[in-house]
Amino acid sequence: MTQDLRDAALFYHRYPTPGKLEISATKPLGNQRDLALAYSPGVAAACEVIVDDPAEASTVTSRGNLVGVISNGTAVLGLGAIGPLASKPVMEGKAVLFKKFAGIDVFDIEIDETDPDKLINVISALEPTFGGINLEDIKAPECFIVEDALREKMNIPVFHDDQHGTAIIVAAAIYNALRLVKKKKKDVKVVASGAGAAALACLNLLVSLGIDRKNIWVTDIEGVVYEGREKLMDRWKSVFAQKTDARTLSDVIDGADIFLGLSAPGVLKPDYVKRMAKNPVIMALANPTPEIMPEEVKAIRDDAIMATGRSDYPNQVNNVLCFPYIFRGALDVGATAINEEMKVACVKAIADLAMEEQDEIVIKAMGGEAKNFGPEYIIPSPFDPRLISIIAPAVAKAAMDTGVASRPIEDFEAYCEKLKRFVYRSGLVMKPLFERAKKDPKRVIYAEGEDERVLRAVQIALDEKIATPVVVGRPDVVQMRMDKVGIKLKVGKDFEIINPQDDPRYNDYWTTYHSLMERKGISPETAKVIVRTRNTVIAALAVYRGDADAMICGVTGGYHRHLKHVRGVLGLQDGISDFSSINLMLMPSGTYFMADTYVTQEPTSKQLAETTILAAKHVSRFGLKPRVALLSHSNFGSSDSESACRVRKALSLIEEMDPELEVEGEMHADAALDPELRHRVFPNSNLTGPANLLIFPNLDAANIAFNLMKTVEDGLPVGPILVGAAQPAHILTPSVTGRGVVNMTAVAVVDAQNRERRIKK
Repeated sequence: MTQDLRDAALFYHRYPTPGKLEISATKPLGNQRDLALAYSPGVAAACEVIVDDPAEASTVTSRGNLVGVISNGTAVLGLGAIGPLASKPVMEGKAVLFKKFAGIDVFDIEIDETDPDKLINVISALEPTFGGINLEDIKAPECFIVEDALREKMNIPVFHDDQHGTAIIVAAAIYNALRLVKKKKKDVKVVASGAGAAALACLNLLVSLGIDRKNIWVTDIEGVVYEGREKLMDRWKSVFAQKTDARTLSDVIDGADIFLGLSAPGVLKPDYVKRMAKNPVIMALANPTPEIMPEEVKAIRDDAIMATGRSDYPNQVNNVLCFPYIFRGALDVGATAINEEMKVACVKAIADLAMEEQDEIVIKAMGGEAKNFGPEYIIPSPFDPRLISIIAPAVAKAAMDTGVASRPIEDFEAYCEKLKRFVYRSGLVMKPLFERAKKDPKRVIYAEGEDERVLRAVQIALDEKIATPVVVGRPDVVQMRMDKVGIKLKVGKDFEIINPQDDPRYNDYWTTYHSLMERKGISPETAKVIVRTRNTVIAALAVYRGDADAMICGVTGGYHRHLKHVRGVLGLQDGISDFSSINLMLMPSGTYFMADTYVTQEPTSKQLAETTILAAKHVSRFGLKPRVALLSHSNFGSSDSESACRVRKALSLIEEMDPELEVEGEMHADAALDPELRHRVFPNSNLTGPANLLIFPNLDAANIAFNLMKTVEDGLPVGPILVGAAQPAHILTPSVTGRGVVNMTAVAVVDAQNRERRIKK
């Protein structure tokens, strides 16, 4: 560790608050009644239901989502036997990973005890507190003794991550490597260097996956593990003893298909690698310096598949790939153990994920580079956000199938959907629109079809069957971009394309455009040029002529330039005086719709009313009841300024246009979001809860508030959603992500469905 890194790490741990964890209440404690519910006398009710049924502990306490990370500090990675107190930063770090990657709460417990029997007694006595136990950094062989005893004594999952976490990732990597080289598990020869807890757990799991125990050769600091050896032997290691005269790693390496190193730097010599079988798999996992460096292997074997424990080389074996998610699945079904079948399910889920295509969020999480399944990508990145939605259900199902689930999941599909919130925070809010889009997919045309974000959205739209994509772009460029990022689609086969430079519809399109714009200064020659060079115009014309049902543009370029083209070709809905835009903002505290964020600088009262009515319809499409707040610096008549009067008049117009809509104003933003505050200043408010649709008095206020919420409060935006267009069209912004384009695809499809329904009526 460099001095700079050491200083930065210490600063990180010390400021602004010492350590990495805090306790945070999940229930309000804002008044005397809250206190009475949380503690005496109300808490007695929760205690009594647990007395009647112990399973209720998972419904009235945090136990069902609470893991104990427990260590005695006798084998801290890279530091050795530093003791329980010095191990606490590591255990806090493990707790942070549980929370970050799987939403699991943790108490870290450092125990000053090295006697295995006493350690077992201390930990087993903690069972009422936890839904699961993660043992950490306990040296061998005590770790075997402690885990085995606890699994017998406790009725909750006990998992020694140093053993089984490593084993699961190693097994997944080997599983996929053998897929690549097309070798059968029962036929391969495995040579292991190292016979500690992690190495033995790896070998046992490989046997569970189908590798023949007779083909496994183990070496340690004393050489080959053979029948009759007495020095440094134990009952766990003896399982792999071979009847042989071989005594060194060099003696057993010939013809090895797999080398598994969990030992020391430099143990695997280049000469040994030359003597391995064709397409060898080398797992050199000693940290920070592996048994052999990847560049050394590459210099002598171009057919080898290599993995290390380091993040600066491909195929990093990292326990964070599994431990949060195997606990997530186990906790969610109230598992009484983590058995072999659950571990095997985890291995196969991880292995299969490496073979799946990646979307933009995954690529961003992995440093911005798409990785395709192959020799340098046999296991997913530890930061692949899909891990939880793949592994946890596989583990939960295995627990249910093997009878260790005390709370089996009844609606497994709903459970999987719930987990997706860890991948895309927009998942739950967007679910109603995605479900509607899937029932009747429409043709959505993307103006910026050469943009990688759009192409990833096209892939997802096809995978999730929410739309039939139409892309505007040059076919060779589109195909090249897809090939570059690993999107396995073919232009003209998997989706339709409109080539601005050469499309048979060109004459029809430019003549249509000229007919629409000839009284707005557009000559035939100008029309021809625009239809060749303005993709937004092409997309709008496709919708206008019926070649597409909805359009999406704005991924590049200025918002109002795109709006000008949409206005010119598609125009406004009947009875609407102007366009407006809505942004959906997903916040930790709730979901809010905000308008008008992009279009009208100083809307009139009529425009505010129109925006409100149209925006309320969009809120309903998300499965939410609109509760509208007309925002102002004035609070229920406290000011008669021009802007306050405009908002006040808008309220009257809205009440005439839609008497059933729950709307209130003009009002302060805090009064809109805090019902108690609102009741104090205006007891007769029409709002029944926090507002979810915020109408701002002008563009400055709306745009500033939207960007502040997005940045300061870690809000996730969806939109902008354009309202008021005669046909479905949405103009995004250059900051949009690929998933944002997917979300807006679902919005556009539902818009097209609603328009079709109106026309039929």
